[in-house]
Amino acid sequence: MIARVTRPEGALARLREAWAVVVERFFTEETCERWTRGVCEARAEWTNDFDGEQFTLGRAFYTHFEEDKSRAYFADVESSDARVERHVPGLQSAMRDLVSHTTGGHVCPRRGWCGPGVHVFPAKHPVARRGGVVHFDTEGLVARHIERRSPAVTLVAMLRPPVSGGGLRVWDARYDGHDHATPEDLARPSTVITYARGDVILIDSYRLHQIQPFGGALDRISATVHAAEVDAGLWETWF
Repeated sequence: MIARVTRPEGALARLREAWAVVVERFFTEETCERWTRGVCEARAEWTNDFDGEQFTLGRAFYTHFEEDKSRAYFADVESSDARVERHVPGLQSAMRDLVSHTTGGHVCPRRGWCGPGVHVFPAKHPVARRGGVVHFDTEGLVARHIERRSPAVTLVAMLRPPVSGGGLRVWDARYDGHDHATPEDLARPSTVITYARGDVILIDSYRLHQIQPFGGALDRISATVHAAEVDAGLWETWF
């Protein structure tokens, strides 16, 4: 169900046969520590989402979409990317390169959208206590893309895992036109992906998933990039 590899090349092909692919220890401990330190030092510039349930460095589309703040997202694209680059230099380019290695395609930033960013889920807050929302990563996909089920993926790099828990549950259930999981979806088989610092998780954007509860005093910090194939071998990325 979960494929584990040591290199990103060919991961997209493996994803066609698995619920998720984990590229183990792709980013070094030193890189993760440097980026984590930069994220923490940038706390004053985090974006507050869902009344403090989670934060981002760089604006994430899905949080703005769900909070009816899409206008703020699109008005702040350049500044968002500048904040990320200032505090975690090289992260955005590294995540886009990762998409290229994973898909084997040509990758470019999605015009007018924010580039890769960082999610912070605070320790002892609601997501830590009860887990995240069960969801698909389809908010940023255009209707035509969804109708055709054109390839789309999410890559998550674990920069600092929590002390315990916080894995990613994935279901044997894919998006079928319903934005929210149905009881039938939730009854499908599922498994929890465990990870180490530096691991990268690749999932199909149409696959149902959820962050699991976690314990300890450390925030869960991860970098994310979404990507969609918009033409044969051409992928666009955003956050």
